[in-house]
Amino acid sequence: MLKPAVAVLGTALLLAGCQDGGGSARSRAPIPTATLDLMQSKGMSQRDPILIRSYKKESEMEVWKMGSNGRYTLLKTYPICRWSGQLGPKVREGDRQAPEGFYSVTPSLMNPNSSYYLSFDTGFPNAFDRSKGRTGSNLMVHGSCSSRGCFAMTDEAIAEIYAIAREAFAGGQRSFQFQSYPFRMTAKNMALHRADPNIGFWKNLKEGSDYFEVKHQEPKVAVCAGRYSFNSSGTCSNAFDAAVAQKSASDEREIASLVNSGTKAVNLVYGDGSQHSSFRGFFAKSTGPEVSRPELLASGPREVVVTDGPSTTASLKKDDQDN
Repeated sequence: MLKPAVAVLGTALLLAGCQDGGGSARSRAPIPTATLDLMQSKGMSQRDPILIRSYKKESEMEVWKMGSNGRYTLLKTYPICRWSGQLGPKVREGDRQAPEGFYSVTPSLMNPNSSYYLSFDTGFPNAFDRSKGRTGSNLMVHGSCSSRGCFAMTDEAIAEIYAIAREAFAGGQRSFQFQSYPFRMTAKNMALHRADPNIGFWKNLKEGSDYFEVKHQEPKVAVCAGRYSFNSSGTCSNAFDAAVAQKSASDEREIASLVNSGTKAVNLVYGDGSQHSSFRGFFAKSTGPEVSRPELLASGPREVVVTDGPSTTASLKKDDQDN
């Protein structure tokens, strides 16, 4: 099904390379043998389509690959070395926020000559961001461990992710979906963060997440009435089957149970973003790569308990259109 696009994509990749000075040797490095072996053990080919999911709070990024059944399977989870800002969407240029939402990464957004080893642009701002008047540019997934609104993965990790994406494009994939979340969209996290001003937006993101969690297929994304709409056919209503609706309803019941049992509403306040715990102190030596604002990472996020009343609890039961 994807084969006829190979020639077109090959040309697109060459053009992208010319725009970036012809490409670098590091951008042509092969996928590591261990990762190829992992693919084989999971019935995957290096040229199968991919999808990437990112989580700020957990500081993790997942690469998924499509199998012969048309469903995505998790290939590998990478720790994020650095992201900046707070939980919540990027709003304007210079706010140091890493984006949240559903993005499409095309071959032209791959940068083989990045100043941060290798990188790809997330595609921010997308149609949803533009509908909100949000501004910003060059929001990347890249190497090193320094961030000003990006996801820094270390040079080793971005080299592997870049190679996996490159081979998927070579196999005929026209673009891959990049799903960026504030946290894993679990009932517990939704209950904990129920009083955050972004809860309406996050509930909207969870709709797309729920579809992927159940179907392991890429949701078709549109923008309607200032919200993300998933799999809709010219309407603002999501087109989900019974299994997806059942998961969403089950999560709502669990959220209500957690709230009723006394789970406190909290806000996480970061000095300036965070990083995966596996990197704490790892780059203390002067020979290591640059770590942006290391003094703000030392204590981790500050958890602030929020007093929420009936109005906050009730907001969990309705869609917030003004996100």
